[in-house]
Amino acid sequence: MEARATLRYTLISPQKTRLVVDQVRGKPIGEALKILKFMGKKRAHVVEKVLNSAVANALNTGVIDVDNLYVKSIVVNEGPSLKRFRPRAMGRATRIRKRTSHISVVLEEF
Repeated sequence: MEARATLRYTLISPQKTRLVVDQVRGKPIGEALKILKFMGKKRAHVVEKVLNSAVANALNTGVIDVDNLYVKSIVVNEGPSLKRFRPRAMGRATRIRKRTSHISVVLEEF
């Protein structure tokens, strides 16, 4: 049995978030939460919240033993980009893309 959690449209770029997510993929849930707690990046805090949400979903079903959970898969997909413009020299403008991401977590028992 598995537990899932998803965070959508978070204002963090997917490329930077994947660097954090790669550190916890396949690890037991206790070890993964410790790694995220002491990583010291803004993205780690967001991923930690999604992992805690997946653990709470596992507790809510009542079928899964939370002590035996591990991170089966954790995926960061690209969401829509917010497009903004910044004025530049000689009347020109440069596009700024504020990227968003979708984070999906699947936990499973050993």
